[in-house]
Amino acid sequence: MRITIFSIGTQGDVRPFVALGRGLQRAGHRVRIASGRTCERLVTGQGLEFSPLSADFLDIMARDPGALRRGLNPLALLATARRELRAMAVDWAEQGRAATADADLLLGNGMVAPLAASLGEVVGRPVVETHLQPITPCPDIPPMMLPPPRKPRPGAVNRLLYHCCRLLTWQMLSPAYARVRRDLDLPPFPRRGPTYSPGRRYQRLLYGFSPLLVPPSSHWPASVRVAGNWFLEEGRDWRPPAALADFLEAGPKPVYVGFGSMCSEDAATFTRVILEALRRSGRRAVLATGWGGLSEEVAESVAGDRNILAIEAAPHDWLLPRVALAVHHGGAGTTAATLRAGIPSVVVPFFGDQPFWAWRLEQLGVAPPALKRRGLTSAALYAGIRQGLSEPMRQRAAELGGYLRAEDGVANAIAQLQSWELLPPAAPGDEFPPQNSPDQFTAATATRLLPT
Repeated sequence: MRITIFSIGTQGDVRPFVALGRGLQRAGHRVRIASGRTCERLVTGQGLEFSPLSADFLDIMARDPGALRRGLNPLALLATARRELRAMAVDWAEQGRAATADADLLLGNGMVAPLAASLGEVVGRPVVETHLQPITPCPDIPPMMLPPPRKPRPGAVNRLLYHCCRLLTWQMLSPAYARVRRDLDLPPFPRRGPTYSPGRRYQRLLYGFSPLLVPPSSHWPASVRVAGNWFLEEGRDWRPPAALADFLEAGPKPVYVGFGSMCSEDAATFTRVILEALRRSGRRAVLATGWGGLSEEVAESVAGDRNILAIEAAPHDWLLPRVALAVHHGGAGTTAATLRAGIPSVVVPFFGDQPFWAWRLEQLGVAPPALKRRGLTSAALYAGIRQGLSEPMRQRAAELGGYLRAEDGVANAIAQLQSWELLPPAAPGDEFPPQNSPDQFTAATATRLLPT
């Protein structure tokens, strides 16, 4: 079968679908990923087809790094997001038609799930919605778009907040999709958005996060399934630069500091604070400058410091098992990668769902409370590193890492698509090994239930 997957955003939003695409390709399917040009090399480098969508989030962050700061407040981000998404979507109808011309199945993630749904209407193909964060209303999981509660909320309040978040999200997306639906000769979505369309309860939705990180809610409809994280395995064939290999061999496991695809409007000051905290801790450290969350100039200024090494990036599945702790932004992929590596975290959220994942790591006992990026002090980060390296957190992280490494989210996702009869059943001998059910997985590992 031919499968087209739609996902836009930073690399963290696309990388899991490259992993899923690789798994589908190994199962005998042809896979195309429709995304922004900044992710083209990531897609084609893994042997998958690429189809372009106008969606350059690196450019947005470079032009307006303050958007990340506002991203922790959905109301403050609304006007910027509406404007940028409307501009992106001008060509989505035409680009989407090209991406789905010969597809048998469409998967649509996050902001482009309505695009996949619209194209599915046009070409008459089945559509599966996907998300890397929980968005389905329920009383027992707080909405990830809002600051995590310090005390449990009443279930009815959580449900109400979910619907408020849905309406707010649609206010952000609606100008873009008014244009898309018009260009595809389709009627407009309902005023409140596609999540309130008739029959929505039966829309298939596949979550790409581990049930260890978010135990599935018993209140979700049967059409919602949690497959597990979709990890892109890059470390097996990756060869580290000599400087990195030598640094790791030269002493105890270092601390990792990296903020992935995030940019920072005050990168130099932010990096100096981090360096001061690392010096106070006495720990060796690897700094990954990424897309600009850390200042390359400041990081490189420590070239003579034998305890600190600056790199641009390295595959998480290769590097994280070789470090003692990770200081990161709390992106969904990085959060899962640290837990899979069996190491504690210190989280400094930048944007969106990152406070939610920081909160989940805290709830699981593998991270101290999240630190605020604005006004971050070296004393606060130093205290967080000390707490993260405490023996209870190290032991807890090692324990949970073993469970997460045993999970195969890609195999679970493919098996679920087969059970929905959207993919042909596996040939004899090609079946994926049985996986833990979410209920079994959660009962065995989550000793503290998710607060309401």
